[in-house]
Amino acid sequence: MKVRNRHDAIVRSLRRNGTSTIDELANDVGVSRRTILRDICALRDEGFIIHSDVGRGGGLQLDPQSMQTTVRLSVPELFALLISVATMRTAGNLPFAELADIGLAKIERALPPDKVKDLRSFLECLYIGKISPQQDISNIGDMDKNLLPAFETAFLRQQYIQFDYSDRMGRKTSRKVEPQAILILQPLWYMVAWDPMRDNFRHFRMDRISQPKAIEGTSFRRRHVPFGKDICPYTELVKNIRK
Repeated sequence: MKVRNRHDAIVRSLRRNGTSTIDELANDVGVSRRTILRDICALRDEGFIIHSDVGRGGGLQLDPQSMQTTVRLSVPELFALLISVATMRTAGNLPFAELADIGLAKIERALPPDKVKDLRSFLECLYIGKISPQQDISNIGDMDKNLLPAFETAFLRQQYIQFDYSDRMGRKTSRKVEPQAILILQPLWYMVAWDPMRDNFRHFRMDRISQPKAIEGTSFRRRHVPFGKDICPYTELVKNIRK
């Protein structure tokens, strides 16, 4: 079990059982007593208040009001949160929007400087607009969960991305392109990329992309994407919303 997953399992066990001994936690998680002791120290460093009672019938107790104070979100996870809030705001159906902005700002401030830099670079590739009334949205599928992690590598390192793509007739082809932007026309999401084979920009619906993978050892240059006036960069959208 990975360290992060093990820590989450320990917190869940303490919340569920009220009081647990080191041996009980070790048995639940499947590690040694020494590992559990190290994990408890790490959780305390993260802000969890865990009480110890060494007497008979004692054990470890998690303060009910205790919570993690350090952030363990990856750039794709925070990116997903930000764009979800942004798209709901543009649709006009986000309650408690101000509180959501405050919470996301706190999370961003807690990130290490290198992650903040990556996040902002990622957000510069994001554009938002409104879908055409004539667009058929009856066949929207689920998006591959590996898209954002693959995009993080491809966009930030400027690497080609390779994937399988199904057109509207269900015909599947393999693509290798330069990712330039993510375009959200709620409820449709697109990757806008430069296709070297066609020497032009292409829009790929993200729910039709599968098996995405950034290709190591490749590189490309940033290109200006000729969006229309009805498409707004995410960074400009946020400024306008908060005015």
